[in-house]
Amino acid sequence: MLVKRGAVLVLSGPSGAGKSSLVNEIINDIGDCYFSISTTTRKMREGEKEGVDYHFVTEEEFKKGIENDEFLEYAVVHGNYYGTSLLPVKEALSQGKLVIFDIDVQGNVSVNNRLGDITTSVFITPPSLSELKRRLAKRGTDSPEVIEKRIENAKKEIQRVSEYDFLIINDDLKNAASQLRLIAKTARMKHPTEEINEFIQKWENA
Repeated sequence: MLVKRGAVLVLSGPSGAGKSSLVNEIINDIGDCYFSISTTTRKMREGEKEGVDYHFVTEEEFKKGIENDEFLEYAVVHGNYYGTSLLPVKEALSQGKLVIFDIDVQGNVSVNNRLGDITTSVFITPPSLSELKRRLAKRGTDSPEVIEKRIENAKKEIQRVSEYDFLIINDDLKNAASQLRLIAKTARMKHPTEEINEFIQKWENA
């Protein structure tokens, strides 16, 4: 019998796509999971909390972590470092949890390089660029310059949708959440290559 193991669910998409809202919709329906909290050098925004929204560190601390190979993935986004600490991810996987990442396309490549055989990836996007612009403007948390950077970045990321297992067009929150809920449950069924090989060997010798 295959032993239940942890699995990885990668969520990517432009800021304003509704990734956090979708996770909040499904979080109570998908079993034991760990939402990976990124480490960043970005300044804390009003209302954010250390260890809840991000782990906030200095650029010097972040670079030291890079040197010590403490990150599963990291990237520079809009002039700030963002990364995923490896230790809590390994611990959550060993406990059979579904580890959920909210990372960009560069991060998706890094996660697949390390954990590809247990990773399911989803790209989430609004139905159009114009809708993305509307949502970012309505949110009111970023300056026009930052919004423009986010839009330009979204134009680049959308070209890499084919690198993902699934695409969710978030034009209706309930419908998109239903799709993501099903994908999350399916992600748990993946097994590491090593475990599959062990099963095949036992199957042949039984």
